Amino acid sequence: MSTVPKRIATTLLNSLKGGVVPRVGLPYIAVGREKEINAFLHDIDIIAEGGASFRFVVGRYGSGKSFLLQMLRNYVMDKNFVVIDADLSPERRLSGTKGQGLATYRELIRNMSTKTRPDGGALPLILDRWINTVQSEIALETGISPLDPSIYPYVEKRIMDIIISLEEMVHGFDFSKLLIRYYKSYVSGDDETKSKVIKWFRGEYTTKTEVKNDLDINIIITDNDWYEYVKLFAIFLKKAGYGGLLVFIDELVNIYKIPNSITRQYNYEKLLAMYNDTLQGKAKYLGIFMGGTPKCVEDERRGVFSYEALKSRLEESRFSTESLKDMLAPIIKLSPLSYEEMLVLIEKLVVIHSELYEYKQEITQDEMIHFIKIEFGRIGADLYITPREVIRDFIVLLNMVYQNPELNIYNILNSNGFEFAKNTMPGDTVNEEFEEFIL
Repeated sequence: MSTVPKRIATTLLNSLKGGVVPRVGLPYIAVGREKEINAFLHDIDIIAEGGASFRFVVGRYGSGKSFLLQMLRNYVMDKNFVVIDADLSPERRLSGTKGQGLATYRELIRNMSTKTRPDGGALPLILDRWINTVQSEIALETGISPLDPSIYPYVEKRIMDIIISLEEMVHGFDFSKLLIRYYKSYVSGDDETKSKVIKWFRGEYTTKTEVKNDLDINIIITDNDWYEYVKLFAIFLKKAGYGGLLVFIDELVNIYKIPNSITRQYNYEKLLAMYNDTLQGKAKYLGIFMGGTPKCVEDERRGVFSYEALKSRLEESRFSTESLKDMLAPIIKLSPLSYEEMLVLIEKLVVIHSELYEYKQEITQDEMIHFIKIEFGRIGADLYITPREVIRDFIVLLNMVYQNPELNIYNILNSNGFEFAKNTMPGDTVNEEFEEFIL
């Protein structure tokens, strides 16, 4: 493994110890998930060619679903895709009577990211880059300098040719009109109007009167139609030179938690519309990936499967088993990492930790195996232990050993003072599969 820059190593360890997914450095600690990743890469190829994809990534808290989505997010940005992401919450849903759907759209557009702007806020950069690209192409074709005002009619015509197909889509006319408005403001140096157009694209106008006064159009993005603009962005971004648009929505459990059954059904209805669009060819250059827990998907009383139309489309085939999964199915269930994969993961953490704090690595593989043996020896570990818990415990162990080099690792692991050791009952043993692995 190549040396991890200290800035990235610090972010990795701090994030993992805090139980959150780091935004950077994921390839340094990635293990396993080959089948899932290959399935996603197949989707990316389809999206780049004008198709669409919808996937649920399902796993318990701490199982690695957010990690996997973040890995995919970073990968597609490197492949020239634009990504938008948001976590659902009580204030952000797919649909709502108090602006919760629009709040999700605003969060998505606020987090619009590219390879050169990975932390969000990329929309103005994307629009400016698009205009510069068109101007450069026209300059090469005509020999007119991009700074010569006589090039503007040619550029405007080219832009009209590019966005003409958008006008055939729902709300496409106004979307195209605003793109033209942005271009004219760009060439005239009217930053105030550019900011107003960006404000509209971000869904921040609340009344038609306000937007009529500012931009001379009679439409605003609302709770009911925000997803239509996501589809418009996907096609525009492809025409602007990107691979397409990837949408990442996590914490689907917040729909499951909605107390009102009718409100939940409205959200599942919106989910069904999004799912159907991707399968029926109504969306292009668009990928939607949602993360949730098994209960929030499969619970037939409150979960996604409580909506019969979704259940019939998403329910797992009777031919699927834990060892034989259909990776082309819309739901990808994350299996626990194997013991071998967990060992590889903590070996990577040892290297990163020792390089960051500049000490000689002395923890042995036997000690790492002993750590894993204790972790997987907990009561119910075969069903409930997650990578998040194991990683957090191991980083605590590394910190303790680094700060107290005189301590014996075996004594720390077996002491009642070490937090996770308290959960290991006397006489507990690991299962036969693990015993076979460590022998």
